[in-house]
Amino acid sequence: MMHGDSAYGLWTLVILNSAVFIFFAFSFAKPQTKTDWRSFGAFSAFIIALFTEMYGFPLTIYFLSGWLAEKYPGVDFLSHENGHLLHTLLGLEGNAHWDPLHIASNILIVLGFFLLASAWNVLHKAQQTRSLATTGWYARCRHPQYIAFIMIMFGFLLQWPTLPTLVMFPILVIVYVRLAKREEKMSLEEFGDEYRHYMKSTPAWIPKFATENTASTY
Repeated sequence: MMHGDSAYGLWTLVILNSAVFIFFAFSFAKPQTKTDWRSFGAFSAFIIALFTEMYGFPLTIYFLSGWLAEKYPGVDFLSHENGHLLHTLLGLEGNAHWDPLHIASNILIVLGFFLLASAWNVLHKAQQTRSLATTGWYARCRHPQYIAFIMIMFGFLLQWPTLPTLVMFPILVIVYVRLAKREEKMSLEEFGDEYRHYMKSTPAWIPKFATENTASTY
């Protein structure tokens, strides 16, 4: 493995990028309840772990250095370009920032933030009136805010997978599923039959795109 100037140890970029994305998510999610803060905190931990490896210390590359040096002799994995491991492992050519994985990653991240913002607008209005959120994306699925966080994290994994984030991702998905179940239990206690009808007419995780508006009648 050849080594040029390392593209790591750039802790200012770690702090700046982490702060930008965490603040960006915060401005959309606007956590208020303990459940909101738990989901936001889990997402923030993922982002910090991601950018720490992207610009700070490449733990995954050091851990796999022996295998990488044997499999890809002459490739300098300490250059930022080659830090896009999937680009190299899949044999993709050209600029890693323009390969199909990176493009799909950007689409998922942008759509995730859009979904997060759209879902929050509906949820915030419902919280203000102490009513059930059943319009907008909440008419298509019951947990759009958690779907948004999962989309964003998966998008980042496509462009920069690391061992810590690959371990964290399924754990965080489980955390979000459990938080969603806890929220549903609380909603059943507060709204009763209204929420039971909502559960029957609206899927939990896979959005429906039919034009029916039965869920928005409450």
